[in-house]
Amino acid sequence: MIGCVQSRAETRQAPLWEFGLGIGATAFQDYPGSDTTRVYPIPVPYFVYNGTFLRADKNGVRGLLINQDWVELNISGDINAVVPHDTARYGMPELRPTLELGPAVYFHLMNRDSGRLKLDLQVPIRAAFTISGSPQSIGWIGDPRLVLKIKDTFGMHGWESEFGSGPMFIDKKYSDYYYSVAPQYATASRPAYTAPGGYSGTQFGITLRKRFSSVWFGAYVHYDTLRGAVFQDSPLVERNYDWSAGFGLAWILGRSTHLVEVTN
Repeated sequence: MIGCVQSRAETRQAPLWEFGLGIGATAFQDYPGSDTTRVYPIPVPYFVYNGTFLRADKNGVRGLLINQDWVELNISGDINAVVPHDTARYGMPELRPTLELGPAVYFHLMNRDSGRLKLDLQVPIRAAFTISGSPQSIGWIGDPRLVLKIKDTFGMHGWESEFGSGPMFIDKKYSDYYYSVAPQYATASRPAYTAPGGYSGTQFGITLRKRFSSVWFGAYVHYDTLRGAVFQDSPLVERNYDWSAGFGLAWILGRSTHLVEVTN
């Protein structure tokens, strides 16, 4: 696998479940390409479940359909927040919060130094649905990416970081939901436009986190370049990039006394 030595991951004993609660903040553009950025305080729920077929941890909530040393097949999802009316979309239908759900294959390409340095190829494909009012399918999204995971980052014990990057692809229906302008919503400064599907940019992301004895801290920065995206000519695209950032702090309030074996 890309010439890297693969070693069997080490395991440790951990509680079957843990939960906690905290607070944080996040900043993001209304949608990729919007020139409106908003900052929100957010609650930070903390939940870890180390089940055999279901996991909830730093990688999100997912069902483990296949779990081998070199590959995982998961069911995972994502939620996008409510998007207020943006100036570029004034007079158009409001974008609603969405749920994305679908399979994800993780190929473990490298595992060195007892799990301190890992490289994964993650290939998720998710269907997207609006979740306010009557649910509506808005298409598909796929964003394969290479993710480098480093434990004890920069020599700081207990700190974990991830660096990820890869191209993004959407189908025509998804692109149409965000970037098309129907004739009835066209104006002098916002001409009618039909968005195609295909390449939708390249993503770059960094996360940093640490679990203290009873406190969890995490932060992230995410940047997407939209140069070359199929919808780049849409009048709703005001910037050729998208970014978001946030942090959270949660206090561990309870944990299971039952221990299970988990991979480091």
